[in-house]
Amino acid sequence: MRARRLTVGVAAVAMLGLPAVPASAHTALKSSDPAAGAKIASPAKITLTYAEPVGYPKIVLTDASGGRHEAGSARAVDNVVTEDVKGPLPNGVYTVGWRVVSADGHPVTGDFTFTVTGSSTTSASPPASASASAAASASPSAESKSSSSGGGSAGWLWVGLGVVVLAAIGGGVAWTRRKRTS
Repeated sequence: MRARRLTVGVAAVAMLGLPAVPASAHTALKSSDPAAGAKIASPAKITLTYAEPVGYPKIVLTDASGGRHEAGSARAVDNVVTEDVKGPLPNGVYTVGWRVVSADGHPVTGDFTFTVTGSSTTSASPPASASASAAASASPSAESKSSSSGGGSAGWLWVGLGVVVLAAIGGGVAWTRRKRTS
């Protein structure tokens, strides 16, 4: 009997000493064409390259007044997302807001700006408040960076492991008590 209790106790302690399982990594934007902060002629398309394959892509291309300039829907092939641009863009600053779902199932978002120069198409200068609201509506962050949302899957793994350990300890105690009374 004592050996069984010792075995259950050792098993419980051994399970608690298991190394942590690394959390699934979210993808990151590796490069873009046009690049963040670039001063270029009007692009025909936006191309985003990520560190790993992605799905469910969404790209929003807005000008300083909040006007949208995407043509169709974004397409993802492995780790590259492409969005066509509607017509030649007039000179000005443009915000690319993006959202993808990484291979581990977490949404990842970000944004960046680029400037079109040398375009023959003209545009009107919007008020500063319209520019700020356009950038805010394109993406939740104001800087050129990516972020992820959602809880950590490693946290739930530890909760589940704790439940299994407690169930094993409880089962071992109940089993030894039942054997003692028999």
